[in-house]
Amino acid sequence: MLSSCVRLVPTAVRLVGSLVCSSSRSFMDLKALLSSLNDFASLSFAESWDNVGLLVEPSPPHTVNTLLLTNDLTEEVMEEALQKKADLILSYHPPIFRPLKHVTWKTWKERLVIRALENRVGIYSPHTAYDAAPQGVNTWLAKGLGTCTSRPIHPSKAPSCPAEGTHRVEFSVSHTQDLDKVISAVKGIAGVSVTSFSARTDDEEQTRISLNCSQQALMQVVAFLSQNRQLYQKTEILSLEKPLLLHTGMGRLCTLDESVSLATMIERIKRHLKLSHVRLALGVGRTLESQVKVVALCAGSGSSVLQGVEADLYLTGEMSHHDILDAASQGISVILCEHSNTERGFLSDLRDMLGAHLENKINIILSETDRDPLCVV
Repeated sequence: MLSSCVRLVPTAVRLVGSLVCSSSRSFMDLKALLSSLNDFASLSFAESWDNVGLLVEPSPPHTVNTLLLTNDLTEEVMEEALQKKADLILSYHPPIFRPLKHVTWKTWKERLVIRALENRVGIYSPHTAYDAAPQGVNTWLAKGLGTCTSRPIHPSKAPSCPAEGTHRVEFSVSHTQDLDKVISAVKGIAGVSVTSFSARTDDEEQTRISLNCSQQALMQVVAFLSQNRQLYQKTEILSLEKPLLLHTGMGRLCTLDESVSLATMIERIKRHLKLSHVRLALGVGRTLESQVKVVALCAGSGSSVLQGVEADLYLTGEMSHHDILDAASQGISVILCEHSNTERGFLSDLRDMLGAHLENKINIILSETDRDPLCVV
């Protein structure tokens, strides 16, 4: 677990009207824009199962003057994008997730691709990369709770680290042994990097050999060392893990500076998400006056992220029926706001952040037709 926390203090969202429809805006080459977007929030933060990045690319070169932000790219949003002459659509959810076997006019997702290409509009999706990012969706969602400290529930790992390989193998070779022969043998194995240094063990001068190797090379190294019983008995094998990234990862565990009643927390969440209603499952033994100090949250669908987390309250868009029952049985109350209602409000903050990050080089506009497909009737 990470001991370092992010402190969240609710602040008013700064409205930057000049980001919309300014004729003085220049444009950006698509490749340069994609590079800047990755600098803002690396796609390496995304979950391995996700489909993120540039999903539809017009034939190059392609310049972007207007970027439209939407939570979901529906046909209605596509029509809006074309009317507003968007050159690139940033759709938080990827409209292409499962592979398309054909591109015809038959299904709505295929029609999105056709219309995008015919009108030279690119489609980009960050999805879980923005969920994990320090300035991303989950951090925005946590701002509605009140002043608190926050850390990721499942921290992200660095995409790369200085050490190569997946395992480190260490052993000592005494000076009476054929040191050059051993080093030459292990260096001859593909996927192995070798370092050595002098060491003293039991008043005996030895050379410590450290190997970084891939999973495949590990088996060859072990096979070689097992031929020498003295070497093999003193061998240590370490599994290498990439370092965790501070403030980056899935979900957030938030500890309020001051506990509040569940009823108060409900009103805060409704106000932050601009909702008149939410769904509530009371934890066993809890009431609306029960105090809330720790909130575990996950934008969108939170079942897998929140499962087993100790908290007074779970906040997410949707959870399965049985996961709600499990949480409630442990005295944890659950608030559900519908999937995209826990995400869409982030786009206003994103518009301002991207405007600053891109130095206002392009027009950035929010979709006016994007909405959650569910409503209370």
